[in-house]
Amino acid sequence: MGRCIVVTSGKGGVGKSTITATLGVAIAEAGAKTVLVDADVGLNNLDLVLGIESIVGYDVLDVEKGRCRLSEALVAHPFCEDLYLLSSRALSGGQISQRSFANVVNALRRSFDYILIDCPAGIDEGFHRAVSVADEAIIVTTPVPASVRDADKVSNLLASYRLRRVSVVVNRVRGDLVLKGDLMSVEDVTSVLRLPVIGSVPEDDEVLLSATVGKISDARSRHYRAVCMIASNIMLGTDAIYDCTAKYRGIIGFFRKIAR
Repeated sequence: MGRCIVVTSGKGGVGKSTITATLGVAIAEAGAKTVLVDADVGLNNLDLVLGIESIVGYDVLDVEKGRCRLSEALVAHPFCEDLYLLSSRALSGGQISQRSFANVVNALRRSFDYILIDCPAGIDEGFHRAVSVADEAIIVTTPVPASVRDADKVSNLLASYRLRRVSVVVNRVRGDLVLKGDLMSVEDVTSVLRLPVIGSVPEDDEVLLSATVGKISDARSRHYRAVCMIASNIMLGTDAIYDCTAKYRGIIGFFRKIAR
């Protein structure tokens, strides 16, 4: 049976969907059959992030209403073997019940090694629908107090569910600002949330540019390397965290900092 991991956040704008998409690519590239489930009704954009919006036909509501089979709603990524998407882009015309959503996810468990659910930001009904079917949760936050505070609220809500593991990804980290004390460090975030940090992902202009054209960041980018470490931590139980501050240390780092 596949592992179901919900990726959530306390607020929008922290890069949750990009992390979900890139993590799905990294896990699939490691050889595990992976499906991304877009549960972010109304603001769903995983198809855009993956660059496959033009080939999405059916969605999860079509499955519930019997307009198609689950296999017909799954979209295979054209350039990443073993990666699939189940969209929710048509849900503006309806809602799926928690029971029906659970039935869909349980069916996916029989065919996939990993199910990653892109959870709606915030704590409304969509949040609870997504979390209720998951085995594990990842909270995405940025290293600023307001975002971490919102992540803490989500953490408290997740405590009411029987999740095997709840961990944190610190996204959009500017290593130079962390060293100056202007942004929170991974240790600071861990101390506030009292949860293990499973990954630290650097701010990367390439990610923004890639997202505008529907393209996952280059495999050589710092962003992708950091997410691959998260994938390894999930799949192999390792605990390696990308050091976003490394390039700003030493004499070369000094010139990089003053050039920003």
